[in-house]
Amino acid sequence: MSYHLTSATGRIEAVIDDNCGMKKFFSIANMLVSEHKIKLIAKEENSDTIDWYFKYKGHHLNLHYNIYNGVSICNSNIRDNDVVTELASSLQEKFY
Repeated sequence: MSYHLTSATGRIEAVIDDNCGMKKFFSIANMLVSEHKIKLIAKEENSDTIDWYFKYKGHHLNLHYNIYNGVSICNSNIRDNDVVTELASSLQEKFY
């Protein structure tokens, strides 16, 4: 079940699954590409964290995975909060 974390600046992070592995991350990424027609802009991958940056409806977002915290969608601007919530709701319907 997804839930939101709010930063001190008001940005939200929609946690899609806080207890999952890489397989679920790739499943979510594939769904974003196939059903929401997102285009990946950049990728950063480390040993325990993956960040895939993409654009959705003109908003720059981040699909984030960490082995300790699971999968989430993040934004860098408070104006993107509604879009993050929209995507999180869509993913929740598909995966839960």
